[in-house]
Amino acid sequence: MATFLLEVGTEELPAGFVASAIAQWQTKIPASLSEHFLKPSAVNVYGTPRRLAVVIEGLPERQPDRVEEAKGPSVQAAFKDGQPTKAAEGFARSRGVSVADFEIRKTDKGEFIFVQQTIPGRPTTDVLTELIPDWIFKLEGKRFMRWGDGDQRFSRPIRWLVALWDEAVLPLTLVNGGETVTSDRLSKGHRILHPEPVKIPSASLYVTTLRKAFIEVDPAERRQVIQEQTVAAAKRVGGVAAVNPSLLDEVVDLVEYPTAVVGQFDPEFLEVPAEVLVMEMESHQRYFPVRKSENSPDLLPYFITISNGDPAKSDIIAEGNGRVIRARLSDGRYFFESDRKQPLESYLPKLETVTFQEALGSMRAKSDRLVSIAEQLCDQLQITGTAKSHVLRAALLCKADLVTQMVGEFPELQGVMGEKYARTSGEPEAVALAIAEHYLPKGASDSLPQTQTGQVVGLADRIDTLVGIFSLGMIPSGSSDPFALRRAANAIVNIAWGANLPLNLDQVLQNVIADYPTGTVKDTTALHHQLRDFFLARIRTLLQEDQGIDYDLVNAVVGENDAEYGDRALQDVLDVRDRALFLQSIRNNKTLDAIYETVNRSARLAKQGDLDTAALDPKPLIDPKQFEKSSEQAFYDALIQLVPKTQAAKAERNYQKLVDALANAAPVVSRFFDGEDSVLVMADDPAVRRNRLNLLGLLRNHARVLADFGAIVK
Repeated sequence: MATFLLEVGTEELPAGFVASAIAQWQTKIPASLSEHFLKPSAVNVYGTPRRLAVVIEGLPERQPDRVEEAKGPSVQAAFKDGQPTKAAEGFARSRGVSVADFEIRKTDKGEFIFVQQTIPGRPTTDVLTELIPDWIFKLEGKRFMRWGDGDQRFSRPIRWLVALWDEAVLPLTLVNGGETVTSDRLSKGHRILHPEPVKIPSASLYVTTLRKAFIEVDPAERRQVIQEQTVAAAKRVGGVAAVNPSLLDEVVDLVEYPTAVVGQFDPEFLEVPAEVLVMEMESHQRYFPVRKSENSPDLLPYFITISNGDPAKSDIIAEGNGRVIRARLSDGRYFFESDRKQPLESYLPKLETVTFQEALGSMRAKSDRLVSIAEQLCDQLQITGTAKSHVLRAALLCKADLVTQMVGEFPELQGVMGEKYARTSGEPEAVALAIAEHYLPKGASDSLPQTQTGQVVGLADRIDTLVGIFSLGMIPSGSSDPFALRRAANAIVNIAWGANLPLNLDQVLQNVIADYPTGTVKDTTALHHQLRDFFLARIRTLLQEDQGIDYDLVNAVVGENDAEYGDRALQDVLDVRDRALFLQSIRNNKTLDAIYETVNRSARLAKQGDLDTAALDPKPLIDPKQFEKSSEQAFYDALIQLVPKTQAAKAERNYQKLVDALANAAPVVSRFFDGEDSVLVMADDPAVRRNRLNLLGLLRNHARVLADFGAIVK
């Protein structure tokens, strides 16, 4: 078995492309080899800013010989009067055999010609030579470029090529117009620490040879080195490195020989909010900030940069980077101080210049809508007095920081700076916190707003966006969701669930649609139905994926083909969650089994009647004079006892009371169905039949307070 090395040397690659190309090769190369009947023992892909490489271990000298079977034309088409037809001769030529090699077999569709051939394996090196150009030039990425006068495109110009089959160079040529790159065993080491060419003696020694030339080709090793050095560097100055995972991913692919260097800046810059300093360091300079302690938001006047230069020159590198960051931090301080010279409210008129969506007007118009929606939410949630005034004030100001200089420079700080500026403007603390919190959650793993003010403003913001964008017909389809409307709807439900807000989402949507600016909403009924279906789909997904509820139990509470359950879910988003969680718990502890058969059997038969699903009280619906068996009276008495328990369970959302009551009634209902005292539900007498169907319908209705048992799979 042999080891093969391919190294594609380039000018400096973008960090994002390095990681992407490695991932693509990790999938593409093993699949490509498998398609050509080659199964190596290991495929190791590497990458740095100047190279992509793969080391493939355990390759055979040749492909294995294989037997292939081909089906040809039918015997009727292949032979006429005992002689081969043109169809037979053509098939023979295409397979490289003679007619004498044909085998006739019977199939379901008649007799057909078959040919079995032994295909000898080709030398693996020949196969690799054919595959490699596709491995290179079929990589995908952003902003590929041409170089020289050729038509080939790649992330950056290709400058050298190493291709080794064990110790031997595998001849390979890449042609790009007038430029030709030919394979060799010569690679390149570190630009500064090892500027001379590096001779790779064999494919298996690739990693260790380049490591001696101050190149760490393995991204995992570079990551480990960076993490260890960063921790140690921060510790030397009495702090803890703040390592942003996405920044670490980027830095790993920006260097070939990482060295953590500690720089510093003037302590006076610490007067600027830490979020600004962190953004300046991470976004502009790719530096890791240093915090006072693990959980402290406060920074120390130091930064850590990952150098790709000479470690012996770290002091010079630190000084140069210090000069650069001081200039950046000066800009941040200027923006911060300038923005604070006027109160946050004074920025509201400038929101007229910021477009929310062309057909929906400016951010100033959106702010006014947020105040209106927030007021409706306060009324529904019974938020009054000072708390309500804080909600309305936060709704008005929550977008004002979008037109500040700081947020103009760093859009990621929207809300964060609004909170800072609200405090310096003398706004109540609840208002300031809500301005920052109303953007939460920003993603699936993000925290939810913790204050009531932030929760309500966050709901108002997302409801306005959903109604507005849906009114324009821009409904997400497939994977396309440019306005992140699924995330917005998920956030609305999660905020309500997380804070236990008794939200009637259906009513809010109807009110907002009715109040939306004239001319925007063309068909209020259609828009309401679209939003209703959209939210129900999100609730289904959240119950299944986030809450871990079985799919059939989700159908039972949200409604599969029953609009009543959908309406109920949107009218009380806490109730639908609680019923789903409760159903899952009684399935897990087997309590559901005690009532499932009784309720389901009753519900199936009740479909033969016409009882309204909302009816619970048997007194106006059942005529005891029509009873023929004692089991009917017992069933009626059980329903009488069930009414207050069901009402209490519904009012308190304590569905255990309902399940206990249904379990107590189950033996009575069983006697109604089976045994000496059982009855024929579909009696010939219409009055008796209706009476019995109503008994069953009432039991079904009590169970429906919890769920649609017909949707539950036993």
